[in-house]
Amino acid sequence: MKKTSFLLLIIYILFSSVLFCQNLHFKIDGNTKHETNIIDSLSYTKTHANYNSIKHELDSIQKRLFKIGYIENKLKEIIKINDSSFETKIHLKKKFNTIHIYYDKTKIKRSLLESISKNIFDDYFELEFSKIENTLNFINSKISNEGLPFSKLRLSNIKVKDTSNLSANLIIESEIRKRVISDIVIKGYEKFPRSYLKHYLKIKPSQVFNLSKIKSKTSQLNNLKFANEIKPPEVLFSKDSTTLYLYLEKAKSNSFDGFLGFGTNEETNQLEFDGFLNLNLTNNLNFGESFKLLYKSDENDQKTFQADLTLPYLFKSPIGLDFGLRIFKKDSSFTTVNQALKLHYQINSKHKIYAGLLSTESNNLLTENTSLTISDYKTQYYTLAYEFTKAQAYNLLFPLNSKLYLETNFGERKALNTQEKQTHLAIDAFKIFYLNRKNSVFLRLNGASLNSNTYFENELLRFGGINSIRGFEENSLFSSLFGLINTEYRYQLNNSIYVHSIIDAAYFENDILNTKEKLFGYGFGFGILTQAGLFRFNYANGKSENQKFKLSNSKIHISLIANF
Repeated sequence: MKKTSFLLLIIYILFSSVLFCQNLHFKIDGNTKHETNIIDSLSYTKTHANYNSIKHELDSIQKRLFKIGYIENKLKEIIKINDSSFETKIHLKKKFNTIHIYYDKTKIKRSLLESISKNIFDDYFELEFSKIENTLNFINSKISNEGLPFSKLRLSNIKVKDTSNLSANLIIESEIRKRVISDIVIKGYEKFPRSYLKHYLKIKPSQVFNLSKIKSKTSQLNNLKFANEIKPPEVLFSKDSTTLYLYLEKAKSNSFDGFLGFGTNEETNQLEFDGFLNLNLTNNLNFGESFKLLYKSDENDQKTFQADLTLPYLFKSPIGLDFGLRIFKKDSSFTTVNQALKLHYQINSKHKIYAGLLSTESNNLLTENTSLTISDYKTQYYTLAYEFTKAQAYNLLFPLNSKLYLETNFGERKALNTQEKQTHLAIDAFKIFYLNRKNSVFLRLNGASLNSNTYFENELLRFGGINSIRGFEENSLFSSLFGLINTEYRYQLNNSIYVHSIIDAAYFENDILNTKEKLFGYGFGFGILTQAGLFRFNYANGKSENQKFKLSNSKIHISLIANF
C-alpha cells in the first residue's frame, strides 16, 4: 500500500504541470465570411496559456484593425465553448481608406508634405489611413531635426467626413525658439584640434541642433588616423542652452614602413639588395599636422630623399598648407631637386582640392658630358589637384577602401638659354571590391605623362618596384608616358592574415629612345598583422611583351608597416 501511494505521488509531481497547464484555444469570427477572412489575414495567435493572454491578444487585434482603417470595429462578448475553447466576434463595419489632415502653414513646410502626400491643398493634405503612424513619426523627426527636439504631434477632432474618408486636425506642440548648439565639450581627448570640428565635421556652436546629422558627422572621426569616437555623442539640455558632448580618444597615428628587396643581377649573377625607409608622423603636436620622411636606395645606385609637411586649417581657417622637398640622385649622372608649395581646401571628410607651385632644378654631374640627353634645366609649374578618399576604419588590414588623386601641372622649362612650355599629368586611383566577407579584388590604376617638344633623360618619369609594377627593380624604368594596372585577388583567412595574387600590367613610352613597350608582372604574396605592425611578403616575376619568362627575373619584396 505504501509503495502504491509513493508511486502515485511521483506520477502526480511529474505530470501535474501538464494536467494543470492545458492550452486554451481561441477563435475570432467576423460578422460575415469576408470579415472573417480579413481577421484571419492578421495571423493572430490562436493558442494561449491562460485567459489573460486571450484578452491581451484581442486588444492587439483591435489596435491593428484600427490602424488599417476599421476604426469603428466592435467587439462582442467572449464565449466559453468548453474548458479549453473560447470564441468571439468582431464586427469590422466600414473601412476608411483616406484621412484629410488639416494643418497650420506656419508650423509645417509644404516641401515636407510633398514628400509624404500626392494631394496637398491650402489647408489640408490627404493621406492613406494605414500610413498615419509612420507619417506622423516622419514629420516629427523632421521637425526635431530643425532645432525643435521636444516637438510633439497628435491628431485631434477626428471625425467622419463622408462614406470612406475621415478628417482630423494636426496639432504640433513645440518650443517657440529653435535650439542651437551653445557649447561643444570633448571628453577623453581634450586636446583634440578644434579646427577639425568646424571644418572637417562641419559642427560648430550657434548651429541649429540636429542630433541625427551630428551622429552621422561624428562617425567620420573614425576616418581620421589620430582620433576615434569611443561612444555616440550626448546632449545636455537646459532652459537656455544646449551642450553637445563628444567622447573621443587619441589613436596611434605614427607609422614606420620599410622593406628589403633582393634579386639576381643578370650581368654579374650576384645577389643584390635594395630597400627604403618611410616614416610618417601625425598629430604629435595635437594640431592635426603630418610629417613624412622617405629615404630610398636601390640596386641601380639611385638615391631618393623626400620630406613632406602638411599643416591643416591655418589660423582656424579652412585652408591648409603643404610643403614638399624631393631630391633624387642617379649614380654620378645627375641630381634633381623638386620643391612644392600648395594650399589645400578640405571640402568635407572625403574630398580635398589643391592649388600651388612646383619648382624643379636638375644638374648634370658628368664631368665629360658623353650623353647629350642629360642637361641642366629648371622648371616652374602651376599645380591643381583633387583627392578623394574613403576609409574603412573597422578593417585593420585594409584601412582604405578607395582613393583617387588627380594632378595637373603646367608651366615652362628653361635650359640652354631656351624656354619651352610643358604639362605634367598624373593619376593614382584604387578600390577594393568585396565579393563576400573573406574574398575581395583590389584594383589600382596609376599613370603619368610629360608633354613637351623635347625631352631630357634627367626629367623623364621613373617607375617600377613594389609600389609600382612588381617584379621590376625600383625606379628602373624611364618614360615620358606610362600607365599601369595592379590587380590582386585577396583571400582573408581571418582579421589578421590574408593571401593574394599579383597580376600587373604596364605600358610606357620613351620619346628619347622612341620606344613603346608593354610590361607584365606575376606573383603572389601575403600579409600578417602582428603586434609589431603589418608584415607583407611579395614574390613577383617581371617580363616585357617579347621577353621569355625567366626565373632569375623574380623579385622578393619584404615590408613592415609599424604604427606607434
